[in-house]
Amino acid sequence: MEKQMCIYYDEEGDYLTLFVGDSKPNYGEEIDDDITLFRDNKTNEIIGIGILNFRERAKSLQDIEIKLPFKVNFSAL
Repeated sequence: MEKQMCIYYDEEGDYLTLFVGDSKPNYGEEIDDDITLFRDNKTNEIIGIGILNFRERAKSLQDIEIKLPFKVNFSAL
């Protein structure tokens, strides 16, 4: 099943979020410093990820290249 992806970057907060599929109630689970997985409230399925201090982690936002279309598989996390 193909799902849409929503990517949002808050420059002031230096926070990147990536969600796959329709918006639904969720909760966050911190898995590492500044890394949060978002899970569906009902199914516990991973539906997104948040990265604080993204610019520091990416070193340069110009270094990020995304080739579309692509598939995301959160099941390995």
